[in-house]
Amino acid sequence: MSNPTYQFAQESGPAIQWRLRRNCSVTPAQLGWLYLSMCGLSLGIGLFFWLQGATLVLAFAGLEIAVVGLAFLAYAWHATDGEWISLQGTRLVVECESAGRCERAEFARQWVRVEPKSGDHSLIELSGQGRSIEVGRFVRPELRQALAREIRRALRSA
Repeated sequence: MSNPTYQFAQESGPAIQWRLRRNCSVTPAQLGWLYLSMCGLSLGIGLFFWLQGATLVLAFAGLEIAVVGLAFLAYAWHATDGEWISLQGTRLVVECESAGRCERAEFARQWVRVEPKSGDHSLIELSGQGRSIEVGRFVRPELRQALAREIRRALRSA
């Protein structure tokens, strides 16, 4: 269960896990239905004006549908982005997913350094043994220091 000493993490047995995800208010399936309804409405209006003799309205409705479709596609492409940090025994495993591409880094617990990339509100850099990875994209900038302190505390405990 969740330990009150951790703001961002969850404990499950001996493991501590941080799941940092994008705040998506609409699922990709809901977005698809919204897009289909927008297409129907926009094409219906465009067709009505085309039948009235305003032929360019239908062309602009098609252009509008294409541009909105590209924007929705970009949104759906990043809907599953997230960062997963897991501390299990002597290993810290970090996985970052962005647009379907996954980056993974694994560190020995005792060698991990946790520090801001450049300033107080910048991303958090986890480094050790010649590797590094940045986390904290899905945490508000003013809360990143608290996340870094929490990760440091978990690395030092037990």
